[in-house]
Amino acid sequence: MILLISDLHLEEERPDISRAFLHFLKTRATQAEALYILGDFFEAWIGDDAISPFQRSIAQALRQLSDSGTRIYLMHGNRDFMIGQAFCREAGCTLLKDPSRVELNGELVLLMHGDSLCTQDEAYMRMRRWLRNPLSLFILRNLPLATRHKLARKLRKESRTQTAMKASEIVDVTPGEVPRVMAAHGVRTLIHGHTHRPAEHELRVEGQPARRIVLGDWDRQGWALQIDGPSWQLAPFPLG
Repeated sequence: MILLISDLHLEEERPDISRAFLHFLKTRATQAEALYILGDFFEAWIGDDAISPFQRSIAQALRQLSDSGTRIYLMHGNRDFMIGQAFCREAGCTLLKDPSRVELNGELVLLMHGDSLCTQDEAYMRMRRWLRNPLSLFILRNLPLATRHKLARKLRKESRTQTAMKASEIVDVTPGEVPRVMAAHGVRTLIHGHTHRPAEHELRVEGQPARRIVLGDWDRQGWALQIDGPSWQLAPFPLG
């Protein structure tokens, strides 16, 4: 069995979500051969050197699962793109590039966080290119901690304000970008998160049937895609 989740946005202010995730790790995830976390695992991450006791407790829980035999893969999201190798070593997980083409139960699948598919949001795409630039990342990681905390709060506030003001189609994926990216990577299945709009979409890529599976965010309920042999099931579950 393989499990895929995304958009937990873990933070101390939402203990219900962190409790549900820790329960998920101790129960359902122990039965999985692999767990994939496709971005926005944390609500914010300002650097591995600034890990909080709460974040360390999450890393330790991941390490316990990893030590039990479940492989864990983590991808950056737009909220936690500064997670580095130090955290991954502590948590016992492997950092995946976005996008990554992997084999799941014999099928080549493209995994993404999903924000890079939202090309109609031009302002966000410009900011994303700047933030992901290696020089920008170097500068950000070397800013004083207090400055990084202040910058993270500012970016989160601006993101929420701008998202609320934008039309829904602007903050969703661009329809034409999906088949283009899938064709470029030679896949017929794409799995991503980011949009908080869980669904399974049928489409065509280069004239062939294809599918896009959107993972749900953890808020009022949790979401997971479970792959067990030929069965692929995207379903919610209660946090309590």
